[in-house]
Amino acid sequence: MKMNWRNTAALALFATATATAGSAMAADIKEVRFGVEASYAPFESKSPSGELQGFDIDVGNAVCAKLKAKCVWVENSFDGLIPALQARKFNAINSDMTITDQRRQAIDFTDPIYTIPNQMIAKKGSGLQPTPASLKGKHVGVLQGTIQETYAKARWAPAGVAVVPYQTQDQIYADLASGRLDASFQDAEAASKGFLKKPQGAGFEFAGPAVSDEKLLGAGVGFGIRRGDKALKDALNQALKELKADGTIDRFAAKYFDVKVVLK
Repeated sequence: MKMNWRNTAALALFATATATAGSAMAADIKEVRFGVEASYAPFESKSPSGELQGFDIDVGNAVCAKLKAKCVWVENSFDGLIPALQARKFNAINSDMTITDQRRQAIDFTDPIYTIPNQMIAKKGSGLQPTPASLKGKHVGVLQGTIQETYAKARWAPAGVAVVPYQTQDQIYADLASGRLDASFQDAEAASKGFLKKPQGAGFEFAGPAVSDEKLLGAGVGFGIRRGDKALKDALNQALKELKADGTIDRFAAKYFDVKVVLK
């Protein structure tokens, strides 16, 4: 289709105005306050000196750098992240939170950033599988407020599986190692780096294949934001798009992850 010079000029002016508006919008954001549950390595955890570290931390800091904004990290229990966001204790959740229909009823999300498989761990040789029949009568630990808790309570608990919620992932690993739990269910990368590769995880392994259920386990991780916060959502999406395009997020994934992570 041919286009006359007036249409071309109008489109050029529109594109310039849109880009300028986007830059102005991002420039208005001086600080990004991220809510995080800091016991879920390698996504977020604390170094021996108490500094926050991990994939999500690096991504958040890179996003703030793109926006030329200050990053502030606010620690919170995972199951309390959405209420705390709604109460304005911070303005974005950056804590390996999967986008699901259930969570969308309460908050909004940026575009998906990545997706991680979900997998169960148990003692080597246990023979346990992530199925109701295999887990009947067993105790399975899950982190409160996670998609794994939702899935386990919906798919396993009705069959007689004791699904045990915890406030922190570290508590789950401690009870798994001590024998108070038969298995734990979390994303595979957290299990690998946070437990299986540590001395505490000696004698344990992935139990069965990855578990897939798009309705309950979602299809990607994003930043959670309050509904109606369009300026922040657009700014975060633009920063994430640029970090994907220039390979920054791929480099962070290679630094932290053993399990194959799919960038969205």
